[in-house]
Amino acid sequence: MSADHGARREALRCLLVGNNVDALLVTDLVNIRYLTGFTGSNAALLIHTGDSRTSEDRTVICTDGRYLAQVAAQVPDLRAEIARASARRLVELALETDVGRIGFESHIATVDQLRGWTELSTALDLVRTPGLVEELRRVKDDHEVALLRAACTAADKALAALLEAGGLAPGRTERQVGRQLEFLMFEHGAEGVSFETIVAAGANSAIPHHRPTDALLARGDFVKIDFGAIVGGYHSDMTRTYVLDAPAAWQIDVYDLVARAQAAGRAALHPGADVVEVDAAARTVIEDAGHGELFLHGLGHGVGLQIHEAPGIGKLGTGTLLSGEAVTVEPGVYFSGRGGVRIEDTLVVRDEGPELLTLTSKDLTVV
Repeated sequence: MSADHGARREALRCLLVGNNVDALLVTDLVNIRYLTGFTGSNAALLIHTGDSRTSEDRTVICTDGRYLAQVAAQVPDLRAEIARASARRLVELALETDVGRIGFESHIATVDQLRGWTELSTALDLVRTPGLVEELRRVKDDHEVALLRAACTAADKALAALLEAGGLAPGRTERQVGRQLEFLMFEHGAEGVSFETIVAAGANSAIPHHRPTDALLARGDFVKIDFGAIVGGYHSDMTRTYVLDAPAAWQIDVYDLVARAQAAGRAALHPGADVVEVDAAARTVIEDAGHGELFLHGLGHGVGLQIHEAPGIGKLGTGTLLSGEAVTVEPGVYFSGRGGVRIEDTLVVRDEGPELLTLTSKDLTVV
């Protein structure tokens, strides 16, 4: 199965018509990858509205000479221009061909870029059109879900290999555990890691985004591991929390609380659900236990070509869930100076109930 980039561009054209523009200048590299498959570090795309065949013939990607062979291989279906100042060259081309109203990614373009484009001609008609491609990216097609599933599988297998090898043991450092887990993700099919792996032991587990240090794992510690793999450009995201040696009563209680909140959050995922209400489904479980103030962040976020995408699922979120969105559910409770628990999965919102992509057990596990 391969990505149908042409179908994605055609879906975008429908949005462009609704925004009353004749073309869109795409400068976000992630969006360019989504629309064309190009993975170089410098590019711009000018995508036209109108009749599908005609507009495809006029649509142009621009990159610099370093990627001459790459753009030909990755984007054989579009005309390619070669220029270091890729976006500027496409604006010049639009002026030469009298394109008309041109939308641009105003949430991406810099003030200096915009000034440079507008200085080319007083006839240039630029329109702010932020977030159009991101809107399309929210719903994943079958190809994208397959890559997300593969990324989650690589992460699941790496964590299983870490545990089997005795990688979580008293006397090891957080940094050692994190680097071993990252190596194992590559060993199990990852092409990259979603972010620097979080390994937080003991009191550090109460810091939601603790960066691993040379702190030693010790008996009785919570060890929180938040990590992900990249496959085909798509990110996985998972958190599991373990206990080294027999857990204390308070650890059993807080783990059970977070597990129940996470289950409630997962159950609330369905098309049309308000993201604030999804957050509340999990948050209420923790609040009712008297620890609402210890849940320090939102419940989750979208995930795909970026580790954090729309939608945001939290108290300040907006909108409703769509069928086919890939999201995380990751409640946590953090006792400062003592320890904390977070449990996180990546899932796909489905009409028949969420599809779980991260399959590692969420039972309280003593290592």
